[in-house]
Amino acid sequence: MAQVQRMSRLMIKTLRDDPADAETLNHKLLVRAGYVRRTAAGIWTWLPLGKKVLENITRVVREEMDAIGGQEVLLPALLPKESYEASGRYDEYGDLLFRLRDRKGAEYLLGPTHEEIFTQVVKDQITSYKDLPVILYQIQTKYRDEARPRAGVLRGREFQMKDSYSFDTTDEGLAEAYGLHRAAYIRIFERLGLDYRVVSAVSGAMGGSASEEFLAPAPAGEDTFVDCPACDYAANTEAVTFEAAPADGSAHGPVEELDTPDTPTIETLAAHLGVPASATLKNLLVKIDGEIVAVGVPGDREVDLGKLGEHLAPAVVELVTAEDFEGRPDLVRGYVGPQGLDKVRYIADPRVAPGTAWITGANKDGVHAKNVVAGRDFEVDDYLDVVVVEAGDPCPKCGTGLKLDRAIEIGHIFQLGRKYADTFQLDVLGQNGKPVRVTMGSYGIGVSRAVAALAEQTADEQGLCWPREIAPADVHVVAAGKALQTELALDVAERLGAAGVRVMVDDRAGVSPGVKFTDAELIGVPKILVAGRRSAEGVLELKDRRTGEREELTVDEAIARLTAEG
Repeated sequence: MAQVQRMSRLMIKTLRDDPADAETLNHKLLVRAGYVRRTAAGIWTWLPLGKKVLENITRVVREEMDAIGGQEVLLPALLPKESYEASGRYDEYGDLLFRLRDRKGAEYLLGPTHEEIFTQVVKDQITSYKDLPVILYQIQTKYRDEARPRAGVLRGREFQMKDSYSFDTTDEGLAEAYGLHRAAYIRIFERLGLDYRVVSAVSGAMGGSASEEFLAPAPAGEDTFVDCPACDYAANTEAVTFEAAPADGSAHGPVEELDTPDTPTIETLAAHLGVPASATLKNLLVKIDGEIVAVGVPGDREVDLGKLGEHLAPAVVELVTAEDFEGRPDLVRGYVGPQGLDKVRYIADPRVAPGTAWITGANKDGVHAKNVVAGRDFEVDDYLDVVVVEAGDPCPKCGTGLKLDRAIEIGHIFQLGRKYADTFQLDVLGQNGKPVRVTMGSYGIGVSRAVAALAEQTADEQGLCWPREIAPADVHVVAAGKALQTELALDVAERLGAAGVRVMVDDRAGVSPGVKFTDAELIGVPKILVAGRRSAEGVLELKDRRTGEREELTVDEAIARLTAEG
């Protein structure tokens, strides 16, 4: 028997207008339909309908995690800072961490993710290879002090997340656990009804090697990913790589200086010389852990600072300021060139391949140089793919021009390896009686983000439109006004509930049929069953919320149909 939720007793307040601060579809509709309420910036209250959706997603996640042998635990959200200092992430997370002290002055943080604590739990509980492999997971609130919380529950300062961790003695075992999670995530997102892509990714502050993201395409997404129309390649833009073959630089003449006054930018230089920006070499100065470094890219491309930061993590990357040029006569602002930068590390994009010739700064005010050849006139200390990816860039797999799309990150899986095991000396006794260092995987799903992603992907002009698996009810019964219709609606709702169908019934007195119909569309339950003008004849109208298809059925036919679909 399933619950019958009477709207006359449900705490719900629907809104006709969008919230003034709402920009994204999920933010507008989840608030208007009475699923969530803003408590503070990036902090949300889940109201009864929202909690049902959140719990339905949690149930699906839990079922699939249990199916691969995961064991559920619950770790504290309030954590001692020492664990994160040991891994280095107390500083790496920077302002994203919520930090606090207790009354005795001891320092704590609110957990953004739990690799450190899970590692310490396993170190305490498991001592032999016989107890491995093991997969542990939790579904819990996480905290990150976002500078600009936005998009409703999509990017909050606290959020619901499933994080799981695998522990093995071999790399082969890690790969197997990674594969189990990957397959489980595919089942989860298919059950949730999400349109998603599995893309190559970078690990960032999490550490580790192999990494993939699960992205839900949506205009409100904060991630940009590339998709190849000709093959199966897909990747987060920060994970896209480019390889350029060395060029023959022997045909280029010697370096020639050019008088180029008032041309400190690529745009002014290209206009002055009448050349395309792609013929110039842009040299961006940044600081890496305080050290000034030059980054070279073709003049028609931009440096992706996020991508650069991922390559160099955990080092801190920031732009230079005017003060950084003081006392550095070798750095001429607007006219920096890689030739002659003996005291500066030079990083270049692969497009600045050996043998390629460029027009670039001559390290003199108002002067540039042409025929500056990579590998002949300057050396590159490190090649890193650091340009902002653009539509039409070649696919690393087949060479076809790539497409760019926006998406919401709903899951991320990592092969962490032994980063945290090394930090906390997580060893077990091996088969030969000697200590074996454990290897780990980390796997996350944004549970509350999945609510936002589903709202973004499935909503229409009338409101939300949930897939049945996670909707707050299977059918929304509407009593269109009079006592006869209300009596019939309640009777049908009880019969459906007794048959195991989850029912919401709008039995509110004093609410017009128009408002009830509008609310039913806005709330987004998959099926809407109306006790209307033919109630006296025992005839109901069944509407499919997604397709809009309607048909008239007798009470028995409607109950049989909806029970069979359940």
